[in-house]
Amino acid sequence: MIDSLCDQERKEDITVGCLYCDFLAQREQTITSMVGTILGQLVGRGDIPIYLLEEFQEGQKETGGRGLLLSDLMRMLRMALAYLRQVFICIDALDECLPKNLPKLLGSLRDVVRGSSETRIFLTGRPHIGGAIQRYFLNPVVIPVSPNTDDIRRFPEMKADGNGELEAMDNNLRADIVKAILDMVSDMCVGAFCLSILSMMYAYEQLCVLVDSSSFR
Repeated sequence: MIDSLCDQERKEDITVGCLYCDFLAQREQTITSMVGTILGQLVGRGDIPIYLLEEFQEGQKETGGRGLLLSDLMRMLRMALAYLRQVFICIDALDECLPKNLPKLLGSLRDVVRGSSETRIFLTGRPHIGGAIQRYFLNPVVIPVSPNTDDIRRFPEMKADGNGELEAMDNNLRADIVKAILDMVSDMCVGAFCLSILSMMYAYEQLCVLVDSSSFR
């Protein structure tokens, strides 16, 4: 979805701001740093008034880039949106946001939508985060995402084809690895949230290491 929007950004008069919530970086991803990241992407486009860009850059120099208060960032964000025709703000893996930051983040996004009719918010996350979203947004459009077994099967097959030691992997071994990954995916998928590509890559590499150590050496 984000790739599609970014492709349109090059052809049409739209602006895209993206943020990925990372469970391993929860302490660093404060509410000000997250809003600041989105604002930085918008002002970096180049058609924002120079004084706003300079104000943002000056604030970023203080205290490791966190000198601006949330109220300052929101004020500048509203100003930036006023100069842009259409904006899409995309936040991936919202469920990995630190719980204490989630209400402020959703509240800030709600304020953005209320103040800018040309701004659209796109959020992804595990199903349990839906209740929090509905408390801040009226009638959000929900699109369930279910794992596609064929797509999941093709990924480890593609990785196997790119393995530099093809002579060490016969068809039976390859089929066993693919089956093991599919079994792992069925256990790790939660509701409508599908196992990420990175997790599949990790599973594939770990299985190959196990097979390599037990069979090849």
